[in-house]
Amino acid sequence: MTAKATLIENPLIAALFRIVGVVPLRRVSDESAKSGGSALDRTRNGNAFREILKTLGKGGAVLIFPEGKSHNETSLEPLRTGLARLALQARDSQSIRGVRILPIGLVFEDKGAPGSLASVRIGKPIEMDAWSDSNAAELTEEIAERLRSVSEIAGLPPGSTSADTMRSDSFLANWLVAEAAAWGHLTHELPIRIARRLALKRSRDADHPAMFTMMFGIALVLITYVLQIAVVGVVARSFWITVLYLASLFIGAYWAAFEKHPQT
Repeated sequence: MTAKATLIENPLIAALFRIVGVVPLRRVSDESAKSGGSALDRTRNGNAFREILKTLGKGGAVLIFPEGKSHNETSLEPLRTGLARLALQARDSQSIRGVRILPIGLVFEDKGAPGSLASVRIGKPIEMDAWSDSNAAELTEEIAERLRSVSEIAGLPPGSTSADTMRSDSFLANWLVAEAAAWGHLTHELPIRIARRLALKRSRDADHPAMFTMMFGIALVLITYVLQIAVVGVVARSFWITVLYLASLFIGAYWAAFEKHPQT
């Protein structure tokens, strides 16, 4: 996964990026603000590009956000040419075969609200082996058209709302799901609320709230897991009861998240 390099100015995010393998990219807009009018270093993302090309050479996948920014507009922002240049460099300079660009559209019911309904749409891939041109601008325009078809044009599925609920014909199945979801809310809602408040307090731009919420949320949830498991272990004095309790936390977390969000 790639992300803007300014995020790693926060040491906690920098540590998280190293753990999960995020590649930071230095954007023109950020570098212009720092340089104060000086000429930009066109090789600033050299190491990042080499790491991405190495991943592609091994048959791996790289997630890139070609708009280069987080925003709340329904329309697609102008794309940067970095994605196209990477794909062309992989094919032409590195002779990597089988490279394809897969457009993915993300449409949110309310991006600012945790737990909001999200629609993920997959578009028609661009097969670089069959792409005859080597012009990055033309490839960027084709990428933009395919992204529009799965994002601003697509929208949310008809009739979808956050009130949609997974239902079964079985009373027992519905009851079990409801109980598991209630347990998940009971054991996870407080740390997530605290994480969200911390995230909003620490955020300085539109990119920060979601990232900080995930970062603080993961940390706080894991801390509560450790505390709960320690208490259950001391009280029950049984390895298997402790394991079952831990499993119940995972099951509760899953159904608290997906009870009202059918995966269609």
